[in-house]
Parts: sequence; structure tokens; C-alpha cells
Amino acid sequence: MSLWRALGPAMPWAGLGDALSGAVGAGLGLVVTGAGLLVLAGPTSTGLDHPFLIAPFGASALLIFVVPNSPLAQPWSVVVGNGLAAGVALLVLQLGLPPLATDGLAVLLAIIAMALARAMHPPGGAVALFTALAAPEAPLAYLLSPVLLGSLVLVLTGLVWNRATGSANPFHQPAPSAHGTADPTPDRRHPPPPGALANLLARLRLDANIGVEDLTRLITAAEAATRPLAGLTARNLMSRDLVTVAPDTPLPALAATFRRHRFKTLPMVQDGHYLGLIAEEALVGVSDPALTAADLSHPAAPTSPDTSAAGLVQRLADGREQALPITEAGQLVGLVTRSDRIALLARSLTA
Repeated sequence: MSLWRALGPAMPWAGLGDALSGAVGAGLGLVVTGAGLLVLAGPTSTGLDHPFLIAPFGASALLIFVVPNSPLAQPWSVVVGNGLAAGVALLVLQLGLPPLATDGLAVLLAIIAMALARAMHPPGGAVALFTALAAPEAPLAYLLSPVLLGSLVLVLTGLVWNRATGSANPFHQPAPSAHGTADPTPDRRHPPPPGALANLLARLRLDANIGVEDLTRLITAAEAATRPLAGLTARNLMSRDLVTVAPDTPLPALAATFRRHRFKTLPMVQDGHYLGLIAEEALVGVSDPALTAADLSHPAAPTSPDTSAAGLVQRLADGREQALPITEAGQLVGLVTRSDRIALLARSLTA
């Protein structure tokens, strides 16, 4: 019975609406792609002497329209993957090997090329085999159209269709920080960092199935549903890639740092030791260039990385501080801001 279960369907039941939407999109996508290539080929083309659609496009369409969140279905994977596969197969054809050796070597090298280009696309294997079997008489023309242009039109059609039907394609990538630091946004700070998730996906061989950002969203949603605040501490929520200033930082440099990073508060440190905080409002109405960070700072009391999330919310709620410095043995290791507090409360409310 366990063997029978193992050989049975591995995918959950997809709603009829999703299946129908993907199927209609794939069919329309292929029609649009074929018609677009026919128009580009000129009025004298009939499609009999020059194919406008190749069989692997059917598999590409399934990925693009049915599983648009898969890394295998992203624009780079489709266009570059199919293009590399066709190009490699055309080069293998020049070796004059026996047909079976040509077919196998074309697919082998195409997979390696797609892996090196981070453009794994399963239909690319079919493109390589189709190209080796067809042995087109005009290799460069074939590579341009139908392979590259066809893949591009199919991708563009998929983007329009998926946006219209509510699917995210291309899928989410980790957004860069608005402050020019490596810290994730406050609502993404409690899952493992993107680098750790990427390594985990690679080790489990799941990196072709789900992207890092989508996995982060999944973990965040699961944690929010099971434990809104319990167990979270400053260590889970704090920013670690900090922008700091030294006590002797002059006023012009201090103002430039606030403008560049768009923070409300900057920590002041000396050799890593926390000395105080500087609020952006402390610079309002001040123009003496001889003033330094030490003149404008105030000694906000630090807290430890093990402070509970509830304790952080309570301290930030009193309105006196925009941020809380997190220290260990006097060394500044992080910062929790009001933005982090808002993200934390939003998480608990939506759980």
C-alpha cells in the first residue's frame, strides 16, 4: 500500500478554475506567439517552409501559464534556457557525430549550459533534442526565430495573462533596503536570512521549485498563524547592518548621512561601543559646522538581544524614543525601531 501511495499523485488537487485559467492562457499564448512570428516573417511566409512554433513551446507554455511562480518558469529561465539549448545543439551538429551521439550530447551539454547560466528550463532539453533531430539548414535564422523570438513572445504573453488573472510572474525577488543596508524589511526579519534559505534550498535540491522570497513569505505566514508574538525577542527583530557615526562626526557629514539613508535615528559608537543615539530632529535649526555628533546625541538606554517582543513594544510605545539600541557587553549589535514595532503589531493582528 505504501508503494502504491508513493507511485500515486504527488500534487494536491488544483482547483478547476486555476487549471482552466492556465490551460486557456497556454492555448492563447501559443496562438499569439505563432501569429506574432508569422507577422515578423513577412507576407510571403506560409509556415510550411519555416516553422513558427516548435514542440517544446508547448511545455514552456505549461510552465509559464500553469505554474508561473516556479523558478523554472521565469523569463530568464525560458528565454535564456531555450536559446542556450538551441545554440548548443547547433554547435554539436557541426561535429558530424552519429545521430544518436549527437542527440545525447546536445541534451547533455544543453543542461550543463543552462545550469551554468542559472537558466534551468526543462523544455530546454526538448529544444536541444528537437534541434539535433531537425538539423535546420539555416542555423542562425532558426536560433533567432522561432527559438529566441518565440520564447520572448511567449514570455511577454504570459506576463500579461498572469497579471490579468492575479498570478505573480515574474515571481518576487528580495527587495533591496530603502536605507542602503543589507537588513531585510521589518516584516521579513524573523525568518532565516535570504542567504541561509538559499543554501538550504540548494542542499535539499528544492531551489528549482521555489524562490527564496516566496519561501520567506511562506515561513512568515506560517509563523504568524501559529505564534503571533510568543517567543520572539529583539534578536529576531533587530536590524544588524547598522549605519553608525563616531562622536567626532561633524554636522555636515551627519546631515548627509541622514539624507542618504533616510533614517530617523543614528547610533553613535566608538570602537563598537554604544555611546548614544542621535535623532534627526536634533539637527533642525542647527547650522554651526563646528558641532559634532557628540554634541547632538542623547543617552538612550540600551536593551539586550533577549528582551521579549512585548517588552520592546512597551518601551517604544511611550513615545520618547524612535529606536532602541541592542547591546551585548557594551557592544552595539542591533537596533529596533518604531517601524519594526508597527510590523510586529501588524503581524499579530493579521495572524
